Amino acid sequence: MNNKNEPFLIHRIKSFGYAFKGLLLLLRTESSIQIQFFLALLVTAAGFYFEISSTEWILQIITIALVMSVEGLNTAIEKISDFVHPDFEPKIGFIKDISAGAVFITAIAAIIIALIIYLPKIA
Repeated sequence: MNNKNEPFLIHRIKSFGYAFKGLLLLLRTESSIQIQFFLALLVTAAGFYFEISSTEWILQIITIALVMSVEGLNTAIEKISDFVHPDFEPKIGFIKDISAGAVFITAIAAIIIALIIYLPKIA
């Protein structure tokens, strides 16, 4: 994948392509990312509707990126765990549970941030 004689710019462009391919794979194959993407679109529309401040936009965008990134890492951990040990293994289950817990933490934080931003505007 990495050609040492390849020019830097060409290598960067290819790397961007691989990253974009990974994003599309996540969106096409993972229901949790699909739900999070839908929710991201929903809160983005809400941001325009309620005319949230620049600071609120920054917090919202960072939160969306964090939740979706951690979900992507969780998916990668699950896939590599299944590849390494396809049969049930308690230690692999422990690893998967920890990575799912990381997603849960970011999702709870995202809900709290959304409530802080939108509850005063709705009420």
